[in-house]
Amino acid sequence: MEGSRALSLRDLPSVSAVLSAAAAPALLERFGRIASTDAVRAVLGDARRALRAGAPSVPSAQDVALLALARLDQEDRSGLRPLFNLTGTVLHTNLGRAALPEAAVEAAMAAMREPVALEFDLETGRRGERDDHVRALLCALTGAEDATVVNNNAAAVLISLNTLANGREAIVSRGELIEIGGAFRMPDIMARAGARLVEVGTTNRTHARDYRAALSTETGVILKVHTSNYRIQGFTAEVGGAELAQIAGEANAPLMNDLGSGTLIDLSRYGMQKEPTVREAVAEGAGVVTFSGDKLLGGPQAGFIVGRRALIAAINRNPMKRALRIDKIRLAAIEATLKLYRDPDRLAERLPTLRLLTRTQAEIEAQARRLQPEVAQAVGAAFAVTIGECRSQIGSGALPLDTIASAGLVIRSGAGGRALERLAAALRNLPRPVIGRIEDGALTLDMRCLTDEAAFVSTLSALDRDALA
Repeated sequence: MEGSRALSLRDLPSVSAVLSAAAAPALLERFGRIASTDAVRAVLGDARRALRAGAPSVPSAQDVALLALARLDQEDRSGLRPLFNLTGTVLHTNLGRAALPEAAVEAAMAAMREPVALEFDLETGRRGERDDHVRALLCALTGAEDATVVNNNAAAVLISLNTLANGREAIVSRGELIEIGGAFRMPDIMARAGARLVEVGTTNRTHARDYRAALSTETGVILKVHTSNYRIQGFTAEVGGAELAQIAGEANAPLMNDLGSGTLIDLSRYGMQKEPTVREAVAEGAGVVTFSGDKLLGGPQAGFIVGRRALIAAINRNPMKRALRIDKIRLAAIEATLKLYRDPDRLAERLPTLRLLTRTQAEIEAQARRLQPEVAQAVGAAFAVTIGECRSQIGSGALPLDTIASAGLVIRSGAGGRALERLAAALRNLPRPVIGRIEDGALTLDMRCLTDEAAFVSTLSALDRDALA
């Protein structure tokens, strides 16, 4: 036995033999000689261990070359590869939030390929400001005197507080001391910004008199935070932006309104619950308004700061601004996205986020009916695939209590939850992963965000039904 095992080990092909096999040119062309050689050695090492453990056959040079190619293919696969978001959450934070409009994609690609006038004034031939590419657009869309942009809304809040209230007091309602994903808490950000937190009111009720009682010569800013990711209901009271702006003026301090998700349009025109718009916050008298770019706005990740000219100028002078600025690629995509808002009549057809949010249940149900046979065939007879009503959500902390009527494919198994977990894992392992949600003893594939049916069906053809047994 030992002698035959030693003979088998000697029968393994050499590295040079593998690199001369028929599959080797494709391996070398794609990955180069160094990576290919390392992969071949790794496969040969696996083969030696398998033979010592009693494997019955010795792989050929061609087999080793193909295994090395498969190994490098797997390593080369990006963790950021596209997937199908069938979770029912349109702006899914873990899946990248907003899909960009085509205009933004094209603008970003152009900025990647060529030099652009990022901080260069083409009229004067002198240094320019990168914010100039979006400043006028933001002012026109919000009614603000001035605007600037940083890399996300957390950064917008941080730099604004650091500019307006570093070493001074920031007054905020207890009911607005939010926590968002990743344990991001408003009190922690205020502390990092150098502001001294002054809490007023109670969790559910805060009155104008509470703010006035907290005013002092140390007041740097009054902060209003839109509780976009939760709602306090019942016996509640809060002070509106216009009244807060008046109170802030009494202390000669600005009102800062953090809208969080933020929107430039009235969502109620599309059948959703109305959210406060940036223009409304500016009109109420806020000195500074902060909001996100990659949530309801439907663009790339960014944090916008709009408001009074003197305050925006002070924020731009903050040394933190350079550390928080955005690059040419995102800036190009932001500019293209904002330009779509100049034509609100066609916004829903051009902005993917709004298009997905406004799909009707009837349209989605018809799509589910078309795909039901395809999915049933792909998963096999061990699973029952039916069409069912479900509820989508906006996600990323926007309108947390609102859901949207949707439809999807509901997959159940007589073998129970473990079979569904195996199926969910197999779907995640597809070349283009499919992500659904398991709830109420079923795997639901909400069709709201499915835009490419042909690609979805093609992806399902790679599902390994044997792995589901």
